[in-house]
Amino acid sequence: MTSRIKRLVQQLNGEAGESYDARAELTWIGSDAIPAIVEGLPHLGGFGQLTAIEVFEEVGDPHCGPALIGLLNSDNPTVREWAAIALASLEIDGAVEPLLRAYSACLERQTPPDWTEPGGIRWALTEFGVRSPVVPPLTARLRATVADHAPGWPSAHFTEIINDLADHAQVILYSQFWQVEAGRTYGISGTSLDWELDWTAPWEHLVEESRTWSLLEASEAPVGDNIFVAPTWIDRIDLYPER
Repeated sequence: MTSRIKRLVQQLNGEAGESYDARAELTWIGSDAIPAIVEGLPHLGGFGQLTAIEVFEEVGDPHCGPALIGLLNSDNPTVREWAAIALASLEIDGAVEPLLRAYSACLERQTPPDWTEPGGIRWALTEFGVRSPVVPPLTARLRATVADHAPGWPSAHFTEIINDLADHAQVILYSQFWQVEAGRTYGISGTSLDWELDWTAPWEHLVEESRTWSLLEASEAPVGDNIFVAPTWIDRIDLYPER
């Protein structure tokens, strides 16, 4: 069994089909496969490591925790992001300080806050309870009227949400639109706008710039009883944690 598991771990580095087949078998083996995956992890390429992270999450064995923490130092930003998300999903003890260091490293590299790696780390820190997103009262109240299964806020309130967030000094990074039909949720296109913020600008400028772009987006956004919007935003402390 041990040699078979080691072969499967090596196959995680293979072509997509071979890698996914190995992932499925390793997941089926479960916790018995974790030590061999951890041992083989440094010898896998980026794709293999990402697939290994998927196995860790599906198996749910906390013994993979130290390996996931180690992947926060990977040269591959997607590996770092997925490792952060897995650490929170699996509620790994001792992950908070490494995650805080990983987020500081993102800031030092000047990774734009709307990229997926810092977003994934912020989500993980939020899940661990060490980051508290600012949710202004109006924004909170508007969401409270939405059914539990709906992903976000009714799109008809998008403009109100934008202004409420900006009035509370929050920077909106981007927004996603969803349609709920017969209990199922589908991602849908919002608008054709494509905008970037100048992260060297003062925070107050970022707030107003994101308000302006988001209001333009709201003017073109799809609206309907079954259309919902999920904006992603950050507070000043997310960009300047020392201040």
